[in-house]
Amino acid sequence: QVQLVESGGGLVQAGGSLRLSCAASGRAFSILDMGWFRPGPGKERESVAAISWGGGGFHYADSVKGRFTISRDNAKNTVYLQMNSLKPEDTAVYYCNVVLEQLRTEYWGQGTQVTVSS
Repeated sequence: QVQLVESGGGLVQAGGSLRLSCAASGRAFSILDMGWFRPGPGKERESVAAISWGGGGFHYADSVKGRFTISRDNAKNTVYLQMNSLKPEDTAVYYCNVVLEQLRTEYWGQGTQVTVSS
């Protein structure tokens, strides 16, 4: 079992910045990749950004490219999402996701609210 603890959400004006953090803890696990999701137009969760734990490869949704940066701290099993130039349409609950090497098991965080006012 892996637990994810998210922090860093809040209320910010358009053009502002926020930094989200997500720390994974548990026993005897190896991370394959971690990422951040938010609900899409159909309310299904869509990937915002993801990072590979080993090779450090990145993925960004087109809507956040150039504004958001994902990074990781392997020693702390923590992933960060630096969000700059925030727009009202970025308002959402952001969910942290981890995929483990063990059977590609997935876990989700509880979500953190990001609200961008115009």
